Amino acid sequence: MLKLKLASTAIAVVLMAGAANAQQPTTTLPAPTVQAPGHVDIMTTLSPDAMTVTHWYKQNVYDPGDNKIGEIMDVLLSKDGKVESFIIGVGGFLGAGEKDVAVPFKAVEFKSKNNNKWYPVMNTTKEALKSAPGFKYDRTAMTWTPENAPATTGGPPRR
Repeated sequence: MLKLKLASTAIAVVLMAGAANAQQPTTTLPAPTVQAPGHVDIMTTLSPDAMTVTHWYKQNVYDPGDNKIGEIMDVLLSKDGKVESFIIGVGGFLGAGEKDVAVPFKAVEFKSKNNNKWYPVMNTTKEALKSAPGFKYDRTAMTWTPENAPATTGGPPRR
């Protein structure tokens, strides 16, 4: 009789466990994924007013009379990503004797001509740019410095 009670109790426990498992929803484990470190914002739209750097970089700059006065040699950004200034190469021939000057972004207007091609225009003259203080690119510091400043030694500045 004791064997019968133990057997029936064992059967009851097995049936209850099976019934409990049957009531729990089955879950499948998700496929392994790779998480990129940190959070990255992805844009799904772009501003229709946005301009590419190719509108500026290595473009000739003209005066209001449509005379070439220089070429945009670099585009300088602030730490928050806004265009701060342009480095304009002026004078010289094929890079020899050229002087690089800095102008604020707001000093350059972008106008269109010939099938809506954009071109930069400044309300100044080539002579005014030639007489402005010059800058040189310090490859070691990876920054523009006044042309009469001594060159740096060492790596780029720490931020």
